[in-house]
Amino acid sequence: MQVLVLNSGSSSIKFRLVEVVEETKGSLTVRPALLQGALKGIGGVASLELMGQTVGRSTTMLDIQDHAHALRVLLDRLAGSLDEIEAVGHRVVHGGDQYVTSTLITAQVEAGIDALSELAPLHNPSCLAGIRGARAVFGPTLPMVAVFDTAFHQTMPEIAKQYALPVELVERHRIRRYGFHGIAHASLADGYAAYTGNPLEETRLITFQLGNGCSVTAIAQGRSVETSMGFTPLEGLVMGTRSGDVDASIVGYLSDREKVEVAEVERWLNERSGLLGLSGRSNDMRELLRSAEQEQDKRAEFAIDLFCYRARKYLGAYLALLGGADAIVFGGGIGENAPEIRERICRNMEWCGLELSHDRNRAAVGLPPGHAAQISTDESQPAAYVVAADEETWIAGETVRCVRDIDS
Repeated sequence: MQVLVLNSGSSSIKFRLVEVVEETKGSLTVRPALLQGALKGIGGVASLELMGQTVGRSTTMLDIQDHAHALRVLLDRLAGSLDEIEAVGHRVVHGGDQYVTSTLITAQVEAGIDALSELAPLHNPSCLAGIRGARAVFGPTLPMVAVFDTAFHQTMPEIAKQYALPVELVERHRIRRYGFHGIAHASLADGYAAYTGNPLEETRLITFQLGNGCSVTAIAQGRSVETSMGFTPLEGLVMGTRSGDVDASIVGYLSDREKVEVAEVERWLNERSGLLGLSGRSNDMRELLRSAEQEQDKRAEFAIDLFCYRARKYLGAYLALLGGADAIVFGGGIGENAPEIRERICRNMEWCGLELSHDRNRAAVGLPPGHAAQISTDESQPAAYVVAADEETWIAGETVRCVRDIDS
């Protein structure tokens, strides 16, 4: 089955056209992409990156007004393949309590995703634009599937989902810990299992998705049992521009002292904090590492230290929660490409048996999507790995499973 995967972000759309083959025992194999690419910088001058089996890598700069315009441009590049596409899979950030598995998109599901935009105002509207744009091109009969970032975390126990707030407020306003980055964490766990041959049903994992957005998840028997992001993606680790965990009273305090609305303080926590706020110069970890090393920038160095400290604190907490772990898995732009950050996070963890190999860790950079490498010593227990998360492959597999279940 040929599947088009669309991953719509707040200012970008990534796509991949793949062939998914069902094996004899019902398992699915996703073959290398026929064509893939991304439009980045929607709302201005955007870059269109393309590569595939029959075309070389290319980058084109275009004026892109909005997501609907971006999708028309992308689908123009697929004009010769549109008739062969049998399903479309969409990443959708927030599924709330309603959508606990990947779901065939109907008019009712579209309305449900739209209603959940109040919980994810920066993300769900762009996901919905991708869905509606694809529907306008492909018509009403082609199956389209929503794969929800929050769905992977639906397996968390109630004690991990709830905040200690008045129950009547929680129920009235649907306040709970939803968790995000679920597709990435599921992909990291799958990549670990494929590389090691260890079945997820017998494994305890701690997965770090470290990029501009960052989260960590505790996985037992292939199921998420705890994760760092909560009601919104703001909770948890220090991120590129997000603060991560803060005392909730800070919001009201800053609103009063700075004479601004609460919404403005929340914007500061989401857009001006994290690595950017700490360093005063950048949310890009590569730039901060360079500044700390070459310029002895103390603020950059402190930002890096706090980033790693918070990650190590969560690592220790999740080891306690799981009663130990079989492996620690790093993914995301920072997790895959910054050996120094991985080393700092795992520093002084010998008490639990974790020991990185300097040479393996330094060599594990730039892995192709879906590939993995061990970065711990052979004696380390837990072991540590880098997995290049492959969200599009995961979405393609979920799309075929959903369509296959409906057909059967």
